[in-house]
Formats: sequence, structure tokens, C-alpha cells
Amino acid sequence: MRTIISALALTLFLAAPALAADKVSVATVGNSSDAGFFIAEANGHFRAEGLDVTFIPFDTAQRMLPSLGKGELDVGSGTASASLYNAAARDLGMKIVADRSRTEPGNMFQTLMIRKSVIESGRFRSYKDLKGLKIALLAPGGSPSSTLNEAAKKGGLAFSDIETVFIGFPQQVAAFHNGAIDGSVMIEPFATAIVNAGDAVRFVSTEDFYPHDQIGMVFFSEKFIGERRGVGLRFMKAYVRALRDYNDGLKDGKFSPGPKGEALVSIMAKGLGAPPEQIRGAYVQALDPDGRPAIESLRKDLEFFKAQGFVTDATVNVERVLDLSLVEQAVKELGPYVAKRD
Repeated sequence: MRTIISALALTLFLAAPALAADKVSVATVGNSSDAGFFIAEANGHFRAEGLDVTFIPFDTAQRMLPSLGKGELDVGSGTASASLYNAAARDLGMKIVADRSRTEPGNMFQTLMIRKSVIESGRFRSYKDLKGLKIALLAPGGSPSSTLNEAAKKGGLAFSDIETVFIGFPQQVAAFHNGAIDGSVMIEPFATAIVNAGDAVRFVSTEDFYPHDQIGMVFFSEKFIGERRGVGLRFMKAYVRALRDYNDGLKDGKFSPGPKGEALVSIMAKGLGAPPEQIRGAYVQALDPDGRPAIESLRKDLEFFKAQGFVTDATVNVERVLDLSLVEQAVKELGPYVAKRD
């Protein structure tokens, strides 16, 4: 009789519908800083946490912020821009919760690039020669503005001594080629493409004048942190696992030639719709294996925004836009990172 009951219980268990995975909406901008999202999906970390993740593409991070603030999106990303802090003064509706892209010593992901002809002519030799040059940035009040300000200071210059123009990275590639700009605070894979075309050179990594620059961060809507906190924690655990997979596949600032590095090349090539050789040849951004952002970098950027008048509310601080409770809990549950590189 016991055998019959056990068999019946097993049959009922197998016939029962599986619990539905929790749906999570993630805004992406389709660049290499989405690495943690792509890896978590490809390596099954989201699935292991019972999550059904949908990637929703946006052409810029700026466009996703209103939907995040309203709770229409769960997860997004962006930079430490002036607009972020101005929104914080009006009840932001979202928080910075984790690292998404940064620089570290020896990292060439983000560089100060100078047009080759400007260097060959002798017009540019050192930081002080930035004076009067036309340098491209993404947008006024963006974090690259603060990065460029640090380069200006190293040359004994004021930010206003440099002529700035604002165009997207793909357009900057063309602008270097046709001589419309003299330089740029440039990221990969665009930098490698420009160097290969012979239009500009990497003068220095931005690490030379702005160590530990926090480029991009992961944002959660306040609803995802609060009302759906359990789901948010599971997402964060999957994301941190992906960051550790990422770090295991790096060597000398690029993806390693071993199995783990090649697996990441395949994941990124698929996620970005780019040829594997392009991914393999480019430098990659640093990502903290525990997902913690560089807070001092955020503070430095905010001070610059206030000094330039980009942020006018003197009471706004970094803590108002920051909530690291979920990433700290995820690291506590997962344990310390132990590198397992190729």
C-alpha cells in the first residue's frame, strides 16, 4: 500500500505545473557595459534564480530613466550624470545598486584619444596642449565631462580652456576621420576601430589622470527594491555570479585566449551583434566581482557638476541616489569571490 501511495504522490508531483518564473524587465543600450546582463542570461544564472528576464533595448540610457522612475521597468543602467542628481531632487524613483562599468589600473577600456594628425604636427604633446582643442563628449553634464576636467587639471588648465562638442560615440568615429574633432574621451570598441583606421591614437588611459573612474552603474526602480525586494535580491545574486564569470575570463585587460575567455567572446558577440574578432581584439572595462561601485568617483563627479552649475540643488548628495543593500546581501549569501581564471 505504501508503494502505491508513493507512486501516486510521485505521479501527482510530476503532473503538477512548474511554478512560474518571476518576470523582470531589463533596459539595455546594447553596448559592452551590458556584459553582466548578457552573461547572467547566457550562463543560466537568471534561470537558476527563477527569473524570466526580458531585455528591452533603448538607444540611450537617458531615455530609460523616466520608465524606471515610474516603476514601469525593473532594471536599467546609466552614468553619474547631472540629470541623475537633478532628478534626485525631484524624487528620483530609482537607485544606483551596483557597478556596471569602471576603470582600474592597467585598464585601457576608456582612453583620452587625440587625432593622429594633431600629434604629428606637434600641436599636442602633453596635457597642457589640450588648451583650445576641440574634444568630443557624449552630452553636457555627463560623467565624461568630469573625466575630461581631471585631464585639464593635470595640464594646469581649467575645464573652460577646452572646446567641447557633444556627439555620440559612433559619430565621433566619423568625426575623427574627417578632422571635425581633435580628441575624445573614448571607450571600446570604438577606440580600437579608430586606431585600426589610423585616424587617432590612445594618448593615455583615463586611469593616468582619473583613477578608478566609475563609468556606468546598474539602476533598480524603487518598486523593485521595495515591493519586489525578494525578486530584486535574486536578480542581484545572478548578476554578481555573472560579474565573477566575467572576471574569471580576463587577462591583460582583454578576454583571455582560454576556454572561459572564449566563452565570453561568444556571449558578447551575440549580445552586441558584433564579429567575435572585434570583441576579442578590444580592451574591456573593469567590473567589480562583488558588484560594488566606486563611490569616491561618484562624489568627485557630483562636485564637478555643482561647480559647473549643472546641478543647482546644493543639498543633493551621492547617498540620495545610492542603495547598496541588495548587492551587499547578495555577496553575503554567495560568499567572497575566489578567482578561477583560465
